Amino acid sequence: MTDLSAFPITARWPAAHPDRIQLYSLPTPNGVKASIMLEETGLPYEVHLVDFAQDDQKSDAFVSLNPNGKIPAMIDPDGPGGAPIGLFESGAILLYLAEKTGRFLGEGSMDRWRAIQWVMFQMGGVGPMFGQLGFFNKFAGKDWEDKRPRDRYVAEAKRLLGVMDGVLGGKTWFLGEAYSIADVSMIGWVNNLITFYEAREIVGFDDYPNVAAWLERGLARPAVQRGLKIPARG
Repeated sequence: MTDLSAFPITARWPAAHPDRIQLYSLPTPNGVKASIMLEETGLPYEVHLVDFAQDDQKSDAFVSLNPNGKIPAMIDPDGPGGAPIGLFESGAILLYLAEKTGRFLGEGSMDRWRAIQWVMFQMGGVGPMFGQLGFFNKFAGKDWEDKRPRDRYVAEAKRLLGVMDGVLGGKTWFLGEAYSIADVSMIGWVNNLITFYEAREIVGFDDYPNVAAWLERGLARPAVQRGLKIPARG
């Protein structure tokens, strides 16, 4: 049997199937990147709910795997050279799983780098900016009298959507006809923007028809539908 005892997190969240990938997550826009990718690849995995309401992500056990205290994080018992590896940061997890399976990186080195650049675009732009907009549009920030912070993130969200809309013109996915980690990285964030964050009107989402059509295609994928609900909230 695979021994994962070197990872302290497994004492808090024991592995029923230590020979499988262990995913520690919550169905947030970052968390579902990992669950969607695992569902798309078909790799066997075991999921553990990290409950924000209980501050699980700040626990010593979780921080032992991700010192940044953010989800998702994972352990692959069959890492490089067959040794277990622990990973955090959703973008790194996407790249790792794509290279492990040889899938969702397009065809050849050119596509690989094109996919990676869009993942970096999501990590550096879409995620942080959409997340800040969500705070100012739906959560505590909505009550602030000064609307300049909100408007700053609205403007940046619109700019990013414009970039995406222009690139997606005449394309099925960000790499053209090849679905990739570029798409996986962004589906949850764009979906969250217009649903959970309730920002469809404020960003004028319907002004970006190529993004809307791309999102519809993404949400129609069975693996995406499953991944968006993993792990199930208690």
